[in-house]
Amino acid sequence: PLPARPETVAMFLSSEADQGKSPATLRRRLAAIRLAHRMADLESPTNSELVKGTFAGIRRVHGTVPNAKEPAIAERIRAMVDPIDRDTPAGARDRALLLFGFSGAFRRSELVSIQVDDLERKEQGLIVSIRKSKTDQEGVGDMVPIIQADHYCPIQALDHWLKLSAIESGPIFRRVYKGGKVGTTVLSAYSVALIVKKWATQAGLKADDFAGHSLRSGFLTSAAMNRASLFKMMEVSRHKDPKTVMQYIKKSELFDDHAGEGLL
Repeated sequence: PLPARPETVAMFLSSEADQGKSPATLRRRLAAIRLAHRMADLESPTNSELVKGTFAGIRRVHGTVPNAKEPAIAERIRAMVDPIDRDTPAGARDRALLLFGFSGAFRRSELVSIQVDDLERKEQGLIVSIRKSKTDQEGVGDMVPIIQADHYCPIQALDHWLKLSAIESGPIFRRVYKGGKVGTTVLSAYSVALIVKKWATQAGLKADDFAGHSLRSGFLTSAAMNRASLFKMMEVSRHKDPKTVMQYIKKSELFDDHAGEGLL
């Protein structure tokens, strides 16, 4: 019922924390509660000192460091796609998905939502229209540039998949059934994680260390290692806050000009 009492929200947060929910998850819960009250033109209980104090206490006890998955950096992406048989429908799809997902720093939900009509051909590569994403809840849309590559080209991989699957319209990344039949049903975001884990294993990596987000974080980490511009990285990833992208740059430079170099 609205409005919710601060005591109720505080007990809810405590219960969720006891069940193992992370502070990041609880922060999203609070955002949803805040939005529900704002839409009802009511004062949000999330503004109360009781709720703020409860959440702060949970953060102190449970910590705020995320259990991040490993980034699928460029070297790992190459190792993952090398064993794929591109002449089979499932193989062609997986190869295109890995290379395209990495090159566009796509979120899982964005990747599976791409349709043929969202592709605009340019001399330098492709422009992918994103109709709606995590940071674009109003559905204004955005554009992602995909550049051509010499050896592991995401555009060539995508074109090969489209030709092999005879997909001319609708969703690009679809289910492939036994026998190689390409369905009309779009892949789920969870399926992206399974595909990443599958080919990570084939590359000799630990499947549990990788997930669907590894493609996005892999691009940003690789770009940072290659000394790409912060703003050019944000142009591809569509992050709104430079601080988020700066984390990838910081990690890539941790051992550069290390203060302890040559001391021992």
